[in-house]
Amino acid sequence: MEVDVAGQEIHGLEHIMTEWQDEISKQEAALCSATMLAEARHPRNLEAMPEPDGHAALHGACGDKIEISIRVAEQRIQQATFTTTGCKPTVACGSMLTTMAQGKTLDEAAAIRAVDMDTALGGLPPEHVHCASLAVNTLRLAILTYQGPGERANVEFEAG
Repeated sequence: MEVDVAGQEIHGLEHIMTEWQDEISKQEAALCSATMLAEARHPRNLEAMPEPDGHAALHGACGDKIEISIRVAEQRIQQATFTTTGCKPTVACGSMLTTMAQGKTLDEAAAIRAVDMDTALGGLPPEHVHCASLAVNTLRLAILTYQGPGERANVEFEAG
């Protein structure tokens, strides 16, 4: 038992924080898939890319912002990275999408749909499905910024 200078019992801050984190984890697990939580907690490709071949940034209606950068060689995405100021589902979508896009041709990467992201993540909470559309549209815009006027990938944007 810890006591302060007046002899009063102190409940350790670490104990309180641990209980709080445990409760948050339980609530998250009830709302989100294990895959989505793993991607959000340990995101892959979360970094700014210096001098990318293609780059785009979009803001969602929810206030989230995601930026995606790509490095292209022989019309394939060799590297894809992202940064975001968004929520955990947006982080998870950025992580999964950049991983899925690497190694694909520009057309193959542009064909990744929000529903593909939702499936790959084991399902997003209904109020965060738009995060997948935000990420996919940002990748598609990054692909367009890479290409010259006569060499457009088959890119269509999704409502989200």
